[in-house]
Amino acid sequence: MKLVEYPDRELMMFSLADVLASDLASALRMNERASFCVPGGTTPGPVFDVLSGLKLDWERVTVFLNDERWVPETSERSNARLLKSRLLVGRAAKARFIPFWADVPEPEFALGNIASALAEHLPISVLLVGMGVDMHTASLFPGADRLAQALSPDAPVLVPMRAPGAGEPRVTLSARVLADAMSIHLLITGEDKRAALDRAQSLPPEEAPVRTLLGNATVHWAA
Repeated sequence: MKLVEYPDRELMMFSLADVLASDLASALRMNERASFCVPGGTTPGPVFDVLSGLKLDWERVTVFLNDERWVPETSERSNARLLKSRLLVGRAAKARFIPFWADVPEPEFALGNIASALAEHLPISVLLVGMGVDMHTASLFPGADRLAQALSPDAPVLVPMRAPGAGEPRVTLSARVLADAMSIHLLITGEDKRAALDRAQSLPPEEAPVRTLLGNATVHWAA
């Protein structure tokens, strides 16, 4: 794990956007297409705002989420809704987006089709993830109903997930798919998450799922 500390959040967001753009450009120099896997939530919003205006061969980039709540894009809870308003605008509007939601009652009914759409874009070229104070990443929550399956070395690409306090059912990329990314960046802010990161390094993945990614990750942190 490489830890990069920034003097303030604004500088971190601008610097991280440049790093991600550079990694994507490198991937595009070596391949016809690149895949960019990103988190939901509000923390990465400023990074997306900067990235969306950067000059990049966006039409050759495929974007998809780490995880998604099983809600339509009309919902305020939808990660895709946030992504389309913050990243997939401006120059980045040319990128291809693969949604993780379909109009069926439960995620189990749609995972096969979504996984098929992802197949040609794996392994992930550039991965950006976040982390909660409970040390979850994507929807790999401690105590979740299918965490053991999602952490397994032979896990499927996508796993439906339900966890106490998570609200809606989720669909998440499994730990092995996330960890196989060519470039991994973890974005965290605040002293509480820095402390959680320190704890995670000495805990098993079942208690700290983010640990599955830390070995090859660059962690970007600002108070």
